[in-house]
Amino acid sequence: MFTWNSTTVDEFILVGLTGRQDMQILLFIVFLTCYLVTFIGNALIIWLSNINPRLHTPMYFFLRNLSCLDICYTSCVVPKMLINFLLVKKSISSNACFTQMSVHMSLGITDSFLLLSMAYDRYVAICSPLHYTKIMHPMLCISMAGACWVGGFIVSLINTVYTLQLPFCGPNIVNHFFCEEPTLLELACADTSLNKTLLFFSAVIVSVIPFFAICSSYVYIISSIMKIRTTGGRRKAFSTCASHILVVTLFYDTIFFMYLRPGTVHVANQDKMATLFYSVITPMLNPLIYTLRNKDVKLALRETTRKATLQN
Repeated sequence: MFTWNSTTVDEFILVGLTGRQDMQILLFIVFLTCYLVTFIGNALIIWLSNINPRLHTPMYFFLRNLSCLDICYTSCVVPKMLINFLLVKKSISSNACFTQMSVHMSLGITDSFLLLSMAYDRYVAICSPLHYTKIMHPMLCISMAGACWVGGFIVSLINTVYTLQLPFCGPNIVNHFFCEEPTLLELACADTSLNKTLLFFSAVIVSVIPFFAICSSYVYIISSIMKIRTTGGRRKAFSTCASHILVVTLFYDTIFFMYLRPGTVHVANQDKMATLFYSVITPMLNPLIYTLRNKDVKLALRETTRKATLQN
């Protein structure tokens, strides 16, 4: 139980993406569309990979986790943002604000760990194809996915505990469209150097280390692919990794921009755009990337559609 300072604010006011009232309805329509595309696209991948035996492999097990994570990630941010587009006073209670901050951070960290797990799966599939089914057995996949979710929760909990010990006595204007820790720290009525240091090292652990581990795995993957004698074999091997590489690039570029810069160079509008990209745009693009570039998913979709048509 934390003892809150008696001057702690009861609510925060979210500035949002823009203060222009004439833009609110347009932004509502745009982000409602993005949210629906994200939800439907990721739900479709989860459904297809569950009902189609062709997709009952470790790769699609992790993809199901990623799709579930993307739905939760955007649902943590977008619904409140949509409501605020329609309100004059864009307030959020302090409890809801810190909860949103903690859940968003936990899901973001889980995303990073999950992308690392997917890279390991591709490494084993291409570098040790004869031992793939033996190494990537179901219990290992479940354990890896579970570790990603638990790891995200633990790292987020540590940062949240330290943030909750800070007094927030005003102002309560959050120059963002949701409660994100770097922005909230600017409103604390105390020295936040420890919190910022902890946040920085957390970002290094959960993003820089996984990113370089992913890059290292792809060095071995590409080396193994180049040893394949046939052009068709090399093309097929590359195609199984291309979607993952693109998703990794989209995710980590904005994460690095947001969390691995010195505090003095943060610019509110740039931070909003970076956060918007990895919290809203990337989860929307992920199912498109995996369906448009993945023959197995497209084939499973065609088969399911054909069966549904014949039944009707």
